[in-house]
Amino acid sequence: MDILDGLLRTIGRTPLVPLRRLFRGVSFQVHAKLEMMNPGGSSKDRPALFIIQEALRTGEIGPGTAVIESSSGNMAVSLATICRVLGLRFICVVDPRTTDTHLKLIRSLHGEIEMVTLPDPVSGDYLPARIARVKQLRQEIKDCYWTNQYSNPNNYLAHYHTTMPEIIEALPHIDYLFCGVSSCGTIRGCAERIRELGLPTQIIAVDAVGSVIFGGFKEKRQFPGLGAAVVPPINRSELIDRIVYVTERECVEACRELVRTEAIISGASSGGVLSAIRAMQNEIPEGAACVAILPDRGDRYLDTVYNDEWVRQHILAGT
Repeated sequence: MDILDGLLRTIGRTPLVPLRRLFRGVSFQVHAKLEMMNPGGSSKDRPALFIIQEALRTGEIGPGTAVIESSSGNMAVSLATICRVLGLRFICVVDPRTTDTHLKLIRSLHGEIEMVTLPDPVSGDYLPARIARVKQLRQEIKDCYWTNQYSNPNNYLAHYHTTMPEIIEALPHIDYLFCGVSSCGTIRGCAERIRELGLPTQIIAVDAVGSVIFGGFKEKRQFPGLGAAVVPPINRSELIDRIVYVTERECVEACRELVRTEAIISGASSGGVLSAIRAMQNEIPEGAACVAILPDRGDRYLDTVYNDEWVRQHILAGT
């Protein structure tokens, strides 16, 4: 069966648009890769499809296989979409940080929710607890496949084969690539393609304050999808030229400024990426071409990023 004969055919080929209003008055150009235009609403559609395709090819997924993943939201929506198209059972292990909108989307797509309510007792974070539950489910379900986005090479290969070639096709000369990090699939895939082609592009990793991906100090984080409590096995720090840390307040402010100037409603991590460009704007040379990968849609954050009362209570309190 050709799994791309339908909705899944529309994954990828997302637009690259200039942000002239948001970055009015600067001497360089910023182009946004709008990954929110994927059918599942985020960049996670790409690795989800690539992982499932490969598992089908190798026989790791068959007609009765249950697909399992640990996700803070977007990967789960992407996998739920693909599994619904293919008629596969999908189980997602989430935690309390997953937004209500993400949970509703997963259920609407017939995905099953496994909620981990307590963090890992050693690290104090939810990710290790989610992984532990995935491993339990694998023992309980005989025919299952764990997509394992944090370790599966097909995560970054999806971006190596699709995201970066699309960007280069649209904008052959790129001076800076700004990319948020979590599982590190996007940044590794894009960076490997850039290095292989010998391009002079500076690769800027945008991480959250409180993330430990690059050795930072672990702190509580409100927003899923930017940063991580563990170092992802697929991360390759040597491919990265610079790391910029952003606060949750900066993420919120940049998201709202993007709506005000460009009418683009994006997720919190997109705000982080744009904040990193702002932080570096005095160092970026005149005429430079910058690409910002904006990972997901903002309608999933209407109750958080775009909710004034929530922002006052959770982001501005104590500042």
